[in-house]
Amino acid sequence: MADPTPPAQKTPSPAADAAAKAPSRNPALRMLGLPALPRKLPSRNWMIFWTVSAAISAAIIYDKREKKRAIAKWQHAVEHLAKEPLPNALYQPRKLTIYLSSPPGDGLRIAQDHYTEYVKPILAASGLDWEFVQGRREGDVRAYVAERVRRIRRKEENNGEPAPDKEPTKDEIVEAFRKSQGITDYDGVRGDIVIGRHTWKEYIRGLHEGWLGPLAAPSEPEPVPLPTSTTQDAPSEGKPAEEKPAEEKPAEEEKKPKRPPQPKPHNTTADYPTSFLPPSVPNELAPAAPIREPHLLGFLNTPIRMYRFFNRRKLADEIGREVAAVCLCTYREFRHLAPDANSGNPTTDQPQYEQQKELEWEEKDWIKTVWKEDSKEHNANAAEIQERILAKPIVMDPRIATRMRRFQLSPEEEDRASRIAVPEEEIEGWIKGHLRQFYRWGVKKAFEKKKLTPLDDSGVD
Repeated sequence: MADPTPPAQKTPSPAADAAAKAPSRNPALRMLGLPALPRKLPSRNWMIFWTVSAAISAAIIYDKREKKRAIAKWQHAVEHLAKEPLPNALYQPRKLTIYLSSPPGDGLRIAQDHYTEYVKPILAASGLDWEFVQGRREGDVRAYVAERVRRIRRKEENNGEPAPDKEPTKDEIVEAFRKSQGITDYDGVRGDIVIGRHTWKEYIRGLHEGWLGPLAAPSEPEPVPLPTSTTQDAPSEGKPAEEKPAEEKPAEEEKKPKRPPQPKPHNTTADYPTSFLPPSVPNELAPAAPIREPHLLGFLNTPIRMYRFFNRRKLADEIGREVAAVCLCTYREFRHLAPDANSGNPTTDQPQYEQQKELEWEEKDWIKTVWKEDSKEHNANAAEIQERILAKPIVMDPRIATRMRRFQLSPEEEDRASRIAVPEEEIEGWIKGHLRQFYRWGVKKAFEKKKLTPLDDSGVD
């Protein structure tokens, strides 16, 4: 017969329960004093967050690292130029001209940052000299290039002397002083660097205006006198005319200097075929290098902007190749492009010269107000801008197009640059650089001990 009272079960003690739930620690970690590793991974949301954050950080760090490597490679390709001695102490080095202008819809600071990040490091490594031409509004670069060409033409007509009827410019005064002191200018190919498609359009227009246009500015039409009103402005009989108080302008506006007006163009693109080419024009004009400047605005273009942001290393390599060609002074002729046979009007619709195709893809990124003549921005700046250049296609004259030259790296220099190996220490960041220094310091203290010799009675080894 079964026992009616079953035996009492033992209840586990709290200490035994805690010991059973406690995770078993790794003996190696326990000896090192490290805590036990977690049994499970973080939640799904945390895993997604850390994975995306790590991927974005790795892409940014890798792109920045490779961008430094590309710039350093082209710096090593031109650094031997800085070590070449000049003929004498009174000989000026080669001097380049860099043209910058505000991209459509933005300010000049964007173009300056682009130059500082991609172009300046290679120029500084080459040891060359350069000067800036900066345009804050449309047409400034065109006016400068045209005036520089006209200054060369006047000097050729006066046998190397500046025009007597014009006041000498600051550059002409400096040049005359150097000539009196026996300082010799660089006698060779100089070259121009043009950054952006918008600057390239003004540069081409300025060359044509300077060489094909007249030296004297076109005469301005006489202003038409406005008719005076005799009914409203006349004072009534027996009452003196009321004097209107003059509007007081703020002190800041009075002190702020006004920007000088932009010179008007001396000719138009329609005048190219009938223009006379001066005999002082050289057979080869100064070579130029159009440098790309991607500039895209708009919230809807965020995916394209992000793709370009994560691929800045490719942009640095392409710009470095162009700038290195300028420093090494290797150039060629601009090619003549054959018109497309499938086009309905190949003579006008398709470009005929390579200059017209340079950086043409950048126009797709420009804001829409560039192409609208009735936009608010155009109406606000209509009084300042003398000629709209960005919205019009590039028109080339065969006499100028065949004389232009383009900088391009030679195959020998391209092969030499491809063999350049950039040391890791030049492109590493702050953390890795300091870790490397700490490691070398530890190795030096631990293994590179100096042998000490006992001192003699005089206290000298």
